[in-house]
Amino acid sequence: MESFDKNEYFSNRELSWMLFNERVLEEARDKDNPLLERVKFLSITASNLDEFFMVRVASLIDMVNVNYEKPDPAGLKPSQQLTKISEAAHQMTGQQYMTYNRMLSRLMKEHGIYILEVAELTSKQLDFIDHYFSREVYPVLTPMAVDSSRPFPLILNKSINIAALIHKKGSRTGQKEFVTVQVPSVLPRVVKLPDEEGHFSFVLLENIIRRHLKELFVGYELDEASCYRVMRDMDLEVDEEETADLLKEIEKQLRLRERGNVIHLDVEAGISERLINKLISRLGVSSENVYRVNGPIDLTFLSRLVAELDSFSDLLYSPHRSFVHYELMEHSIFDTLRERDIFLHHPYDSFDAVIELIRQASVDQNVLAIKMTLYRVSGNSPIIRYLEKAAENGKQVTVLVELKARFDEENNINWAQKLEKTGCHVIYGLVGLKTHCKMALVVRREQTGIKRYMHFGTGNYNDITARFYTDMGLLTSNEQMGVDASNVFNMLSGYSEPPYFHKLVMAPLWLRSTMLDLIQAEIENARAGKPAFIHAKMNALSDEEMIQALYRASAAGVRIRLLVRGICCLRTGIPGVSDHIEVHSIVGRYLEHSRIYIFGNGGEAKVFLASADLMSRNLNRRVELMFPIEDDEIRVTIIHLFDTMMNDNVKTRIMGDDGLYRKPDRRGKASVNAQEHFAGLAEQRSIRRRKSMEERRTFTPIRGREEGPADSHEPV
Repeated sequence: MESFDKNEYFSNRELSWMLFNERVLEEARDKDNPLLERVKFLSITASNLDEFFMVRVASLIDMVNVNYEKPDPAGLKPSQQLTKISEAAHQMTGQQYMTYNRMLSRLMKEHGIYILEVAELTSKQLDFIDHYFSREVYPVLTPMAVDSSRPFPLILNKSINIAALIHKKGSRTGQKEFVTVQVPSVLPRVVKLPDEEGHFSFVLLENIIRRHLKELFVGYELDEASCYRVMRDMDLEVDEEETADLLKEIEKQLRLRERGNVIHLDVEAGISERLINKLISRLGVSSENVYRVNGPIDLTFLSRLVAELDSFSDLLYSPHRSFVHYELMEHSIFDTLRERDIFLHHPYDSFDAVIELIRQASVDQNVLAIKMTLYRVSGNSPIIRYLEKAAENGKQVTVLVELKARFDEENNINWAQKLEKTGCHVIYGLVGLKTHCKMALVVRREQTGIKRYMHFGTGNYNDITARFYTDMGLLTSNEQMGVDASNVFNMLSGYSEPPYFHKLVMAPLWLRSTMLDLIQAEIENARAGKPAFIHAKMNALSDEEMIQALYRASAAGVRIRLLVRGICCLRTGIPGVSDHIEVHSIVGRYLEHSRIYIFGNGGEAKVFLASADLMSRNLNRRVELMFPIEDDEIRVTIIHLFDTMMNDNVKTRIMGDDGLYRKPDRRGKASVNAQEHFAGLAEQRSIRRRKSMEERRTFTPIRGREEGPADSHEPV
């Protein structure tokens, strides 16, 4: 039997992620994108890289520190991975700043948008920043000296700081003292200057402080000053087995996280060796994790800059109008769902339909209970408000809030406490598992008895990210799915573990085995000469067992088409192994987030949507759901959507035999931008709906069979 576990059959997960971030950086360099959207893409690459360092690189450093030597499927030990990551990350950082300095900064100037150095300011602008410093900035600053009586201060994660060497005026020895000042995060980093000749000019807060640094150290001369930023290990270490109160323990860990080990140091390119050596020794960071940047540290400020430029709409994407399901908004959503399932494709379909389910349930006198899982929600979530209202109206409200949602822990703690105060029953999931599934269950008493209404989704219940993440959802009253949904919530809140589910497939219990069975069925169909294919869309593909199963299917002749936005550890083009597999990645205006799994099934395709990617963490350590699409019309729609995305030749990159991604050759072919295509279809549906509503409001004379014009003017 052919072995599919050779190292050369796999790409390293971390290096694959770096390739994904390169694809995002390509969007910042793409001249076809509006200028300020390019600026935002560059900011996104910086934010992505920060999170990568704080989580993935930090984890590898931990492995090295405890002498963990086990190689990954690609054959790389943690220390080898760190070496390759450092090389790739330094190269990417150079590309980011080249994009900023040589492209975007220059183009912004051509449109009258300037990010200025202090030396470039006019006398009027200098007066402005001097006044701003004395009035707004100086009272907030805390200069920190470091000597034998004052230890090196805690440098907060991702904060911008200014390190300086100073010496006492008139000192004969000229002994240099090290000092540091944190740029206060409570003040805007991007400071707008008074307009001059129609220009929109800005200066960064750290440069205003640097101009006035001497005022913080009276009696001393300034020798040099340079900005720096640290990143720390941000993984939580929570022993759930030994923790009596998970909420309190995570609150404690969040405080400790700010003191995590420094795993990354950004410094300005012009910093002296003397000053950088001081930082390296004081912070305990290795030299390979020091990044000298040729420009402003932390390019995520560019997103905030774009937010200040509201008069430059011509440099942004033209707005898309989502289709609103008014049949759900203006009538009883429960009446509609008794008749048929509703498929939602965000952001092309408005997220309002999901919010409306919870809103109507909160005030409907026949609704007995609402149950939901919340992984990430917005800061001012309407769903939270309606859950609170439901509890106030006497409904039984149960909400699972995932406290371990990375970087949303604090936000989720606040929501959990708020919901509990209004009478909602809040649970935190299962020990050792993250609850990542997205589902809502409404239990309603009707004339025929108890009826359940559900929403299952591929994305979070976040009304903000639903505007720029592509996700799919199903609104349904399917009876068997309703029983399964109740069982899922009973598992999450208690100790119930049903022996099987009717329709839903849940991880970590059955999703892996079900997926392997579905792949094996395609292998058997291919061997029997029946139609056999696997079409799948996900954010990441890294699970070794799943990749080997796909290799077995390919070797058996199953045609496999994959849309993988980010990490993909599978390799294409390996003779006899993966030569029937193609991998595409779409990176465009919206973040591709939906998960679709389609199996040929001998000619009658099976279609599933899911909250899970094919990663070990999703299959083994998370509560996830995969749900079938049984409505024929919706099933055909999803198959068509997948095919359209696979045919994209504008925002798609295709993995080559060398593991690198390249845009397809469009010569002689019509351009297909799937995201713009779907947005256009949504706009057309909205126009048709609007025309239909206007026609219904038109008053037309009613004519009798034989009579002339009628006197009455009733609407038809």
